Amino acid sequence: MIGMVESAKRQMTPNEKALQILLVGMSVMFTVVVITLVPVASYMGVTLAIPVLVALLVCLMPTTIGGLLPAIGIAGMERLLAHNVVALSGKAVEASGNVDVVLLDKTGTITLGNRMATEFIPAEGVTKEELAVSAMLSSLADETPEGRSIVDLAKQVLGIRGKDIRPSEGSTFMAFSAETRMSGIDMEGKEIRKGANDAIEEYVKSKSGSIPASISTAVDDIAKQGGTPLLVVEGSRVLGAVRLKDVLKEGIKEKLSNLRKVGIRSVMITGDNPMTAAAIAAEAGIDDFIGQAKPEAKLEAIRKYQKDGHMVAMIGDGTNDAPALAQADVAVAMNAGTEAAREAANMVDLDSNPAKLIDIVEIGKQILITRGALTTFSVANDVAKYFTILPAMFMAQLPMLGVLNVMQLHSPNSAILAAIMFNAIVIPLLIPLSLRGVKYTASSGEDLLRRNLLIYGVGGLIVPFIGIKLIDILVVLLHLE
Repeated sequence: MIGMVESAKRQMTPNEKALQILLVGMSVMFTVVVITLVPVASYMGVTLAIPVLVALLVCLMPTTIGGLLPAIGIAGMERLLAHNVVALSGKAVEASGNVDVVLLDKTGTITLGNRMATEFIPAEGVTKEELAVSAMLSSLADETPEGRSIVDLAKQVLGIRGKDIRPSEGSTFMAFSAETRMSGIDMEGKEIRKGANDAIEEYVKSKSGSIPASISTAVDDIAKQGGTPLLVVEGSRVLGAVRLKDVLKEGIKEKLSNLRKVGIRSVMITGDNPMTAAAIAAEAGIDDFIGQAKPEAKLEAIRKYQKDGHMVAMIGDGTNDAPALAQADVAVAMNAGTEAAREAANMVDLDSNPAKLIDIVEIGKQILITRGALTTFSVANDVAKYFTILPAMFMAQLPMLGVLNVMQLHSPNSAILAAIMFNAIVIPLLIPLSLRGVKYTASSGEDLLRRNLLIYGVGGLIVPFIGIKLIDILVVLLHLE
């Protein structure tokens, strides 16, 4: 389990990759441009001072969006905290805006989690009391809620108390694990096991035995009714089945339907047999399901979705979910779950409510929209700065460049100072927008792009012209040039 967690690695989101390429590309490009200006200016007989070149580099590099990115990420984490979700990284919040597939563990996520043993179904020739004794003994080393409920049901059937349970001396216990999916006890030459249907079936076959037809029928009936069947065996002899009852969390069907409305496909992944999984999936309104899934199967399922280009969210609460949580792009652990699950996740839901994913996705989309809007504004700013610094650098020696001085700035010195001051002022002024975020409304990518270009693209062109001109006037009035 530890090896699988350590081998898991989260991928960069498409938006994260694109923004990184944009920022690095623009920084490298403008650095090359500024360095190249020196020999070009020398050839043209223009002398460029080092402070002017530094001013040009500072103004042209994407400093605005670079300075605002931390504020955007912190704001997203703060919004999630208001929904009782603790995000362990800003990247996790951003990634949630791209999620299109969510894998949900069944027990504790879709269902209430504490499945209860409600019935013992003995095989032919086995009494209910004999089955109850074997089920109880084989569950003593099972610390899960299911295992404890089997012990409680057995005590009711047998009419005994806890202190009356006395395994023989020299007994060896086999604790329940997510890998074996069974528990048991070796005592007096007997090997008694209790576990999932398929795990016990493999165990019985290894002992040259088989599952009786009546028990196979009982297992199918339990699964069709949405319950979870467990089998109890003594060596190769099948003693019977145990019915575990699952209860869906209140309103889970409506909440999963809301995920579908925002374009997210839900997949339930569980260790239960396929028929039980199908019944629960149908009752909860799940789009798809994966049954009889061991921890490695959950991990591989996420990797497959990611390989196909999907952004995957995983919601889980158990230790067996830890590898999948460590691999998922957005990993939400239930606060009521295990410590291993919480450590592997990058978000923790304090309310243990899987429907929170809708809030997480909406906040993630808002962050993406905010970041896109401010990136558009930042790039548009650079265009305006061209009309400030370039004429200031060359206008004295090349008067024909005066046509680019559309702002009619007072002098080269005042123009450069105004551009630097505007660059320093605009970032703090945009921090409130970064923290508040651009309002998210469900709409197509084309509509979002059109709105961003109109508001933040055109605005990013107009605002610097006005701001730099006003600062230029102020610089002249205060004799700061």
